[in-house]
Amino acid sequence: MLQSASERRKRLATILAFISIPLSGFVTDIYLPSFPSMANSLGVAESNIQLTLTCFFMSYGISQLFVGSLLDSIGRFKPAMYALGVLIVSSVVIGLTKDIQLICLLRVLQGIAVAFVVVAKRAFFVDLYSGDKLKHYLSYFTITWSLGPIVAPFLGGYLQKLFNWQSNFYFIAAYALLMLVAELLVSGETMAVRKPFQLKRIKDNYGMMLGNRVFVLGIFTLGLAYSVVMVFNIAGPFVIENYFHYNSIVIGYCTLVLGFSWMIGGIIAKRLTALDFNRKVTGSATLQLCLIVVLLLVGLQSHQLWSFMLLAFFIHICSGFLYTLHFTSTMLCFPQHAGMTSGLMGGMVYLITSLFSFLLSITGKINTQQDIVTRYMAISALLVGVVWYTVYKRKAAAVALQ
Repeated sequence: MLQSASERRKRLATILAFISIPLSGFVTDIYLPSFPSMANSLGVAESNIQLTLTCFFMSYGISQLFVGSLLDSIGRFKPAMYALGVLIVSSVVIGLTKDIQLICLLRVLQGIAVAFVVVAKRAFFVDLYSGDKLKHYLSYFTITWSLGPIVAPFLGGYLQKLFNWQSNFYFIAAYALLMLVAELLVSGETMAVRKPFQLKRIKDNYGMMLGNRVFVLGIFTLGLAYSVVMVFNIAGPFVIENYFHYNSIVIGYCTLVLGFSWMIGGIIAKRLTALDFNRKVTGSATLQLCLIVVLLLVGLQSHQLWSFMLLAFFIHICSGFLYTLHFTSTMLCFPQHAGMTSGLMGGMVYLITSLFSFLLSITGKINTQQDIVTRYMAISALLVGVVWYTVYKRKAAAVALQ
């Protein structure tokens, strides 16, 4: 039991927990620069390759809805270790197969495995820490998580150039293997008291959580903020290669730059904690939409990658800012149900993201810069509406209490 372990072991386990947080970003983003190569190698349409990402997102999102309550009953550590084992084997098989249907199926399996790992690690901090220390650690969640989207595509671009697309999945297998060995040596169970797995209790708790308007609107904001980023992740590799005529290395650098922008948004949000929350969220959401309008107008005259990336950089900062602001407050809504809160929040966020990923893949080919920008605009406009509605409801509730 890690609760009674030495402070040194707890610190090491905490470091490992932070190292595991970017795992979902690696599983999602490392093979983005390989999308065009995968399509050519497997002899399938671009939409089929995009579907492998959608399969992961949907599986990852749906799984988290149930994983949280399950981990509250059976513990965190052992299920996460088994999940890492599944991730290792499935990644190796994906690298060996040429069957796109099998790849999609294995990506579904990977979504379930990563859900167990990530939900367990979110609950790890709530189990082990409390008060200001807990808030301190949670505020670094999105910043640490952003290392995945920053490093993974950049690394994936070079792996694609040197070894082809299969090497991306072999890297995931190696990453998961190192995590598994380190966790078995250092970490352990963090849950002091296990709750019985009672469907009625779980149903009542879910009903209570979903009845909390602040919690639900926070989740929608998180999902939409991340969906803005996913527009580039899904369509960007094809547009950069086919429209701007650059290779996988440049795709990797572009995703690296936009990954940094997400992290910068998170850092700014942490630095501005003293400012009024409502002003911060409405200002950043509105600014993002204005930047997208500017990008749309610039695209009418300029067809240069640098001008597109410059404005996209600031657009993604706004998303990172909004995501970080809402993550901590939403996660702390129900600290007495850490696993369930983590699972429900993470699951719904990724279901929202997977829905928009699916819509992007079926709304026609995204061949040009303007095709991406119009998708940016549609999701950002919806995000602005949700943010302003949330602020309106908060102010109305505050007036009613006076």
